[in-house]
Amino acid sequence: MKANDTTANQFDAEALKELRPENQLGKTALVLAAVCVAAWFSNIVNGAPLLDALPGMLILYVMVIIGLVIGRVCPFYLPSVAWVSLVSIIATLPVFPGSDWIIARLAEVNFLAVVTPVLAYAGLALTGREFAMFKQTGWKLVLVALLVFTGTFIGSAFVAHLIL
Repeated sequence: MKANDTTANQFDAEALKELRPENQLGKTALVLAAVCVAAWFSNIVNGAPLLDALPGMLILYVMVIIGLVIGRVCPFYLPSVAWVSLVSIIATLPVFPGSDWIIARLAEVNFLAVVTPVLAYAGLALTGREFAMFKQTGWKLVLVALLVFTGTFIGSAFVAHLIL
């Protein structure tokens, strides 16, 4: 058996399809609830009272669950993030009933404080699949990543220097 054949077995498309969040709604809803609670508590960072952000966090949770359910029942595939984004955009359009109330509740949520723990977790969450991919690419991936990070940092610093 060739190395490429074993790689194809490791990255079986059908097996990966089953791991999508929309295909495991119960598990995803529980994990999402835990993430929302952690993000809700991180909202204290901006000095806002905890209860002020609760309706906004619940709205975010409901938007994500609705997007995942749509992704599950829709006859064609779009990534979950596309469905969640579409639901969120529609719910905050001025023509949507109650959008003013939704926007006012969401304004109580400090999104920088909410996103920080999520991004930290995303950076730390490495699976066996990522390690297998890293073994295949080796040192080239490290070199490309370092160049991308350096270029992004220098580019951001340059733009900030021009603007500020």
